[in-house]
Amino acid sequence: MKLQAMAVGLLVSGLVLVACGRETSPGAGNTTVTAPNVAHNVTVVGSPTFARMTQRGTVIIGVKNDQPGLGYLNPRTNKYEGFDIEMARLIAAKLGFDPNTKIQYQAIPSAAREQSIINGQIDYYVGTYTINDARKKLIAFAGPYFIAGQSLLVKADDQSITGPETLKGKRVCSATGSTPIRRVREQNLTDKIVEFQNYSQCVDQLLAGQVDAVTTDDAILKGYAAQDPQHLKVVGKPFSQEPYGVGLPHGDDALRAKMNDILDAAAQDGTWQTIYHATLGVSGSDATPPAVDRY
Repeated sequence: MKLQAMAVGLLVSGLVLVACGRETSPGAGNTTVTAPNVAHNVTVVGSPTFARMTQRGTVIIGVKNDQPGLGYLNPRTNKYEGFDIEMARLIAAKLGFDPNTKIQYQAIPSAAREQSIINGQIDYYVGTYTINDARKKLIAFAGPYFIAGQSLLVKADDQSITGPETLKGKRVCSATGSTPIRRVREQNLTDKIVEFQNYSQCVDQLLAGQVDAVTTDDAILKGYAAQDPQHLKVVGKPFSQEPYGVGLPHGDDALRAKMNDILDAAAQDGTWQTIYHATLGVSGSDATPPAVDRY
């Protein structure tokens, strides 16, 4: 069963999409969410990235395209949607760029994120991007804007896997270059590791019986389980903390500070909660905005 065919179920069941400058579509839910107005006369002195964006007239944002509720390219509408997408749009709007007309999205897998930022292929990246010290040596992070935790997705009728301690001998799948797959190796949870570029490929393998579990952040897995609760479930308690940040070029302290200001304001004025409940919160899990780290 392919995930793109599964997507409509979650959307019909009540996923409210935060529309930048427009109201949500009929039938998407009972809540109408309107994005913040586009800021005008924005300046970010000392930011080469912002100067490049301004000269170009558009923002190029790296995203995920296969994570329901977070970063997802809806095959029905051919539009990106989810919590991460709306946070990316919020930042663009507060930097002075109309999210409806001035954003170019580039779907980039986990393993290619740092190099895409370093090469200038994208201006910033918003897509379940865990902040850690190793990555800070290569790029900069604004945020965090969300705290997730590593968990496990299994078939709904699987009683043998209940947490990381039950993975010995099991076939576990995750995305190449991701923090979760590295943790599986470092903690020697199993020696049967399968890697793909995208988590959706892992979920397809799980449904086909080719792997026993998919591991990544609980936020991502809950999105997949919500799409197909008859066949999939999330098990155990999260066994890590994954602070999601906005990736941007190393050394661009001016833009990082500006983005942190935007995230702070969204947490304080309720925008963060509105976006969360309309997207990722549909999975049934609650959350609060974390404090940003102004390192």
